[in-house]
Amino acid sequence: MMTNPSFSPQQLLIVLRDLGIAERTVEHAAVSTVEESQKLRGLIPGLHSKNLFLKDKKGRFWLVVAEEDRRIELKALRSHLGATNLSFASAEHLHRHLGVEPGSVTPFAVINDRAHAVQIVLDKQLVEAELVNFHPLTNTQSTTIRGADLLNFLTHTGHTPLVLDFATLNENGQSA
Repeated sequence: MMTNPSFSPQQLLIVLRDLGIAERTVEHAAVSTVEESQKLRGLIPGLHSKNLFLKDKKGRFWLVVAEEDRRIELKALRSHLGATNLSFASAEHLHRHLGVEPGSVTPFAVINDRAHAVQIVLDKQLVEAELVNFHPLTNTQSTTIRGADLLNFLTHTGHTPLVLDFATLNENGQSA
């Protein structure tokens, strides 16, 4: 059980506005996968993401946020992170640490990680993009912000992301 209540999507949008982050949020049918999102989102400008909530054997957690079509080699990522037996974390861990349900995973959810138990791993392509899209804590909406503003938001929450170029991450876990 979480000790602190989670932020609501509306509270998150207020935080973004208070930080001076311009956003555009649209409502849509619930989507839980990249494929469902691609079919229903229409013409929302900017890059879209896939978000993997991972755990290793030592109990460390990572939220990997990559461009939706990006291939993520878990073996190479594991090596780069120094993680052992990297796998998907449970729905219980997801709710406890990020306050969201499966299908609503988003980098915005670190606002609920007050213990800073989750390390963020960002695809360099998202950081450099003009516009990026993420669920605002619910999979019935998508919020568009500037790529650079994602870094501002993460810094505000006390999460310094590890930015990797997933396009060049190789089997040895090296990022060019």
